[in-house]
Amino acid sequence: MLSYINIKGSAHEAGRQLGEFGAPGVHAFLLKSPDWAYITSFRNDPRLIDMKARVQQHFPAIWEEIQGLSKGLELDETDVFLWNCRGDIWAMSKDGCTTVQYPQTAQRNERRICHNEDGYPEFNGYCAMAHYQIDSGPAFTSFVYPASIPGHTFGVSNAGLAMAVNNLRARHVASGIPRMVLTRALLNQTTLEHAVELLQTTPRAGGFHVSLAHTGSSQLLSIEFFSSICSVKTITTDHVHANHAIHQETFNYPQIITGSSGWRQLRGQQMLAEGVSQPLQILADQSHPQFPIYRKQANDSDHENTLATADMQIGQQGIEWQVYDSAWPAKPLYVFHNADLVSSNV
Repeated sequence: MLSYINIKGSAHEAGRQLGEFGAPGVHAFLLKSPDWAYITSFRNDPRLIDMKARVQQHFPAIWEEIQGLSKGLELDETDVFLWNCRGDIWAMSKDGCTTVQYPQTAQRNERRICHNEDGYPEFNGYCAMAHYQIDSGPAFTSFVYPASIPGHTFGVSNAGLAMAVNNLRARHVASGIPRMVLTRALLNQTTLEHAVELLQTTPRAGGFHVSLAHTGSSQLLSIEFFSSICSVKTITTDHVHANHAIHQETFNYPQIITGSSGWRQLRGQQMLAEGVSQPLQILADQSHPQFPIYRKQANDSDHENTLATADMQIGQQGIEWQVYDSAWPAKPLYVFHNADLVSSNV
């Protein structure tokens, strides 16, 4: 079951609360995993020292949040920071996801971001929708994993921002801000322009794809960023995005395209071309026996399963959105208006 938790206070206190929530999943699975052992073997890597210094300088509140997270988890601060840099260090980190993007049109008065959140199957039952109210920033609600800061999954803020994030497996990483810190900082932005500026002007380490919309703008953006490039596209037709860069400016960037990501991209595009008008139908597709879009296989080729699905409708008056823990058609587990919980079927 996907939990719902309330987190509030200072950045350090919020991190500590998140750590206490995530501790059972971390100790039951993560600390015993080869992935944790591999990532924490980079404790003395010069890249870690550089990334840590950059986060402390540019995003001191997020650094305090990571410090609090490590305290709540009762784990070494360096190890927890490394885990939140995992995609910058390791191209094959277990962060998947598929997103469908529907722009505003003459027939459609709202934008729509629908997203499958794919991660470690072992974290099923240990994740949550977290309502965050940190003293220095706008309230937001985001899907959270054990041992990870929010923002690299999907979330909505009371400042009018809606976002969903897809993993990109970059083969080249440079000195910069870890990608999960960058997308955590996105949730503090109050306008679409500020959010884009943050990604374009901040030194970047790894890469992500971000679907981004704001109640104060009619745009729906698809953003692919790596260390040396940040491509921003306005979505004008129904679109789908898996876990590799597809923009003209970025698709030749050194990256890993897994069989699952490649097929999910192709199948999603095929369904759109066939006229499928319900994005949740696309995200629920399991027609391919090896590489389904909705992933629940114990032997998934990337060792990832769909842990939640979000359906966000972004209009001028606010963001109405639903979160599901099973494939469409199903009743939503949680219903939200902006960052606020409206109803729950738990």
